[in-house]
Amino acid sequence: MAGPSDKARFYLEQSATELNELERKQIFTREEISSIARKRSDFEHIINARGSHPSDYMRYIEFEKNVDALRRKRIKRLGVRYKGSGQRSIYAIYNRGTRKFSGELALWMQYIEFARKDKAYKRLNEILTAVVRLHPTKPELWVYAANYFIDTQGDITDARSYMQRGLRFCKNSELLWLEYAKLETIYVGKIAGRRRILGLDVDRTKKPVAGGDEDMIALPEVTAEDINPSLRKEDAVDEGALQNLASVPVLTGSIPIAVFDSAMKQFKNNPALAEKFFDMFAEFDRVPCIKRILQHVLEHLQQTSPEAVETVTCNLRLQLFSLHPSSEDFPTALGNALELLGAAIGQRPSYKAPISEVAVRQMLSLLFSDGTEDMDPVILKVLNSRLRKYARLLDEASGGDGAAIVELAKSLQHEGKKSDARVLVRTGLKQWGANEELQQLHSSLDT
Repeated sequence: MAGPSDKARFYLEQSATELNELERKQIFTREEISSIARKRSDFEHIINARGSHPSDYMRYIEFEKNVDALRRKRIKRLGVRYKGSGQRSIYAIYNRGTRKFSGELALWMQYIEFARKDKAYKRLNEILTAVVRLHPTKPELWVYAANYFIDTQGDITDARSYMQRGLRFCKNSELLWLEYAKLETIYVGKIAGRRRILGLDVDRTKKPVAGGDEDMIALPEVTAEDINPSLRKEDAVDEGALQNLASVPVLTGSIPIAVFDSAMKQFKNNPALAEKFFDMFAEFDRVPCIKRILQHVLEHLQQTSPEAVETVTCNLRLQLFSLHPSSEDFPTALGNALELLGAAIGQRPSYKAPISEVAVRQMLSLLFSDGTEDMDPVILKVLNSRLRKYARLLDEASGGDGAAIVELAKSLQHEGKKSDARVLVRTGLKQWGANEELQQLHSSLDT
């Protein structure tokens, strides 16, 4: 068996030809070539030694990346032709490192990201296949692989395959179930977006009504024939088939719903997990079928956990979902939501804190929705009033010293909702102005 020195010598001899070519092309000087060769020799002996660590490979790779970056810069400046690349040696080091330390996920993830940035898709497919085979019980790897295929390749078949295979090994992973449902929801959004671009989301058998606002510019409809001008009359899409497209499972949200239902069976109708699904689905407010999906989640909660706080909070959010404060339906929906809140807190005082936090978040999101300048002053006054009320209830349920408001404001800030946090802090200062932490947070948010 070859010893460490023999292995080091083998890899160094492989790079000697490349170094000679770099010197001949005057991309690197003789002194620089000697320095590179010396450093490579040091690294090769370190990583081939018995006591080497993954960090040794990472340092070696970082060195090779720097050499490659300098090589590219010199080639561009000198305008010389050079077909060689340092990428090959970097891949070789990653490959050796992951073979030796197959359990080191950090090294694997660096390897994956390097191949992804290099757009080495064939190699990346091989790496992903290898890593999930070695670590099938790591849900984050299955999620990464699936997201790679849908984001980079636009391949729902492979993405779905990774998720389903992952669930065989990680059936108790909430993360994997949530991410699988998210993947399917993203796909629904993509399909709906394509239909919208092609004009397939409207009834093209109806003629446009004459008239309308004279100040509005009449934009032409974009249809499949517009995208493909060579489409002949006899090749046109059947209008009846177009109307039936809206009822296929993909576009009605049936697949995300099926994933949700399977997850509920796996986790015995856990209401906390159901709320996580609701939160995730609610992020896709522009997907046409999303309200149907949210309604399904709520109905599941009402049937399996009617007394759970999660059922109340999801019901509250669905009452106001996708409604703008300036819409004519908003006042009625807001009234229903506030009535629901009051009844829930009155019947179950122990729910005061979680329900009040959801209410505060809801009021803040409505106050900062687009187009608030068109909001009815009465509605604006009601939202601000309810914000103060539920902030007070949240604090009362958590000690009454303003600490709960501080924690919620910090959470909002961490989530990137700085404006929401700022308004909440200002609201809190009116009630708990003596709270030093609240004052400090106010100063930091205003800078």
